[in-house]
Amino acid sequence: MAFAGVLNDGEVKAALDGCAAADSFDHKKFFKACGMSGKSADEVKKAFAIIDQDNSGFIEEEELKLFLQNFSAGARALTDKETKAFLAAGDSDGDGKIGVDEFAAMVKA
Repeated sequence: MAFAGVLNDGEVKAALDGCAAADSFDHKKFFKACGMSGKSADEVKKAFAIIDQDNSGFIEEEELKLFLQNFSAGARALTDKETKAFLAAGDSDGDGKIGVDEFAAMVKA
């Protein structure tokens, strides 16, 4: 697991199970359930780096679509509706992607 040593495997599994059905993903519930919302700013930045697959410094729409797969290879992709809602929730400056500060704000919200 990409988050070994940072997140508890049981909490991650519970978080993934909680959004297994299509269109059931809620980022606030997910971050809380997997324990990420309680992590330090440094740990959240490390999580961002894992999710930012292309190392662009931003999480773009395609990376968001595959967000859950960062937590478990067998996890589903987000639906287009979920992906767009996730991006809209995190993209506070309207540039079409989520930067590290925007991500941190989402996790802590």
